[in-house]
Amino acid sequence: MTLKTALKTIIKDFHQRGIPKAVRRDISIPLNSDKIVTIIGARRSGKTFTLFQLMQGIKDITDILYINFEDERLSFTQESLGQIMEAYFELYPKKKEQNIYIFFDEIQEVKGWEKFVRRLYDTVTRKIFLTGSTAKMLSKEIATSLRGRAISYEVYPLSFREYLRFKSISEDLISTKGKASVMHELGMYLEKGGFPETVHMENDIYQKTITSYFDVMLYRDVIERYSIRSPEYARELLKQLISQSAKEFSIHKIYNDFKSKGMKISKDSMYEYLDYFEDAFIILPIKNYAEYIRKQTLRKSYAIDNGIARMLSVSLSKDYGRLLETLVLLELKRRGKEVFYFKNGTECDFIIKERNTIKEAIQVCYDINESNKERELKGLKNAMKRFNLKKGLVIVFEQQGQEGNIKIVSAAGWLLEK
Repeated sequence: MTLKTALKTIIKDFHQRGIPKAVRRDISIPLNSDKIVTIIGARRSGKTFTLFQLMQGIKDITDILYINFEDERLSFTQESLGQIMEAYFELYPKKKEQNIYIFFDEIQEVKGWEKFVRRLYDTVTRKIFLTGSTAKMLSKEIATSLRGRAISYEVYPLSFREYLRFKSISEDLISTKGKASVMHELGMYLEKGGFPETVHMENDIYQKTITSYFDVMLYRDVIERYSIRSPEYARELLKQLISQSAKEFSIHKIYNDFKSKGMKISKDSMYEYLDYFEDAFIILPIKNYAEYIRKQTLRKSYAIDNGIARMLSVSLSKDYGRLLETLVLLELKRRGKEVFYFKNGTECDFIIKERNTIKEAIQVCYDINESNKERELKGLKNAMKRFNLKKGLVIVFEQQGQEGNIKIVSAAGWLLEK
């Protein structure tokens, strides 16, 4: 089968099957922005179904050109990309170019895709939507190639609100029965994470699926993409970073640990691997806040999903405080916040920066009790004092209360706030 024949089959099959039904996600993406819209995020986080959600607003399905670049029937070079439009217009010769909506899924699989997309934008249609599993679609190089034509959105695994929607459970925190149901689901969400496909899975299938997600992220999005020569070292480093999810980490300490085990890898390679993991959305590192960027040298890393974190770390699997902290960080990222942590003798889990000013300080712990109250509040109070904040926030699993100007809220209430 020639490439063009395969393209025609794929395009026609999609039009005949119709747009797959998708549970609504809360991300809001414009359909007619006259910009190239890039949607990035971890594999299996829901980028494709975000495209399908967008497609629901298009009346004529034949106006849609959808190509998944991971389809095994397709193999592109930069030169052969032009056959996509040739195949479409041979199927629909009367179509007007300006009415076409182009959706390209995982387009980073093809080298040189930027020039092709820019040409389509300049000569065919301005309704172009792209997905990719690499943060480099946000990089300066890509922005330069597309010359200000692109806007980007990030998709994460399901928020708790979306998770409840997928399970058809009401956001009822008022009635006794409703609250019990929500809190039960929060416990499940805390442990299993929010990859959309896994929401309704039985446990044995879930475990195999999460393992396969991790393997694809690591081997396809890191080891193959960057031609890593020592994949066993990359895997071990990633496992250590994820096992320390929600903890401060030191490449220097990990390097010494590797060295003591006879594992020969340079610090420079470790820093490169760290960038690759971040680029592939497997981990989300945040920095310790400092007035000057060059002093922001300390970091904490967070797994992209608690399911993956628990799979790789026995110590983390029952550390609900760290799991809850990861959920809060992911939610802050969904809300578009610029997040740091603050460590100066004591530690505050998250501080939020807006327009060069720290606007909010947040501490996260599974519960507040007499044994940990002083420690947890001290880190928050120090951050409030340092940044002249009148209010502070503590997020716990279920409690609510007030400690002076510090508000204690339940995770469910905070995650579900409007």
